Amino acid sequence: MFCTSSKAYCFAFAGLLFFSTLILTGCRQDMHDQPRYEPLEASDFFADGSASRHAPEGTVARGALEASPYVNTAKRDGELGTTLPFELTRALLERGQERYNIYCSPCHDRVGTGLGMIVRRGFRHPPSFHSPHLREAPLGHFFDVMSNGFGAMMDYAAQLPPHDRWAIAAYIRALQLSQHATLADLPISDRQQLQGTRP
Repeated sequence: MFCTSSKAYCFAFAGLLFFSTLILTGCRQDMHDQPRYEPLEASDFFADGSASRHAPEGTVARGALEASPYVNTAKRDGELGTTLPFELTRALLERGQERYNIYCSPCHDRVGTGLGMIVRRGFRHPPSFHSPHLREAPLGHFFDVMSNGFGAMMDYAAQLPPHDRWAIAAYIRALQLSQHATLADLPISDRQQLQGTRP
C-alpha cells in the first residue's frame, strides 16, 4: 500500500482527507436558505396578503413605558427637578449603593471624592460630590448627567434604566449627607452610644 512508502505522506493524505470531509459536510445550505419571509414580503397565508404582522393593540416597546416624563428626564417645565419621582426607601438606597459601586466608584470612589482607581491610573479627575457646587445641585442634575453624560463622562443610559439612575442619585445625596453630618444630626440614642453614655 502507498502509506508504507512514506509515513509523512500517509499522515498528510489522512489529514487532507479528514479536513476535506469536514469542509464538505459543512457546506449544506439549509441554514442559509431557510423557508422564511423577508421583511414586508407578500404572503398568501394571511388574509391581508402581508407577511409582516402588526403588534397587538396596547403593545409597548421594551424600555419605552414611562409613568410620567419626569421619570425619564428629571425635568419639569424644562427645569431639573429636586425630588425623587417615587418614595425614598431603604431598598432604593441599597440598590443605589450597589449600582453606584459598580458603575460610579471606578472614577468617583466609594465616598464620592473623585479619587477612584481609574483616576489613580492617570485618567481625568471628576469633581467631588462634596464640593459646594454639587452639594447645592438639584437631584435631577445627577440623573441628567447619568442619562446624557457631561464633560469627559459618557452617558450611562444604556447600562442603567431610569429607576437605577434615580436610585444612584438618591445614594449620592446620602453620601453627601454622610460626609458632612454632625453629631447633632444623629438620633439621641446613636449620639449617646458614640459618646460612650447610655440613656
